[in-house]
Amino acid sequence: MSKSPWQKSTYSGASNECVEVRTVDGLVELRESDDGDVIVRTTPVKFAKFLQGVKAGEFDHYGDFTG
Repeated sequence: MSKSPWQKSTYSGASNECVEVRTVDGLVELRESDDGDVIVRTTPVKFAKFLQGVKAGEFDHYGDFTG
């Protein structure tokens, strides 16, 4: 099994409240740094499309719970 080490954004600094990412056998794995037992796996293509959506603001409305 080929694994890379977990990585987090440099914007997180010393905080443990972030998402970490690594590759395992050609797949992308994600986990919340403060709950490392839950791991989500996806393909590199799907992960890239997700990142494109984040950068484009596609999910920004999920943080707006004002009604």
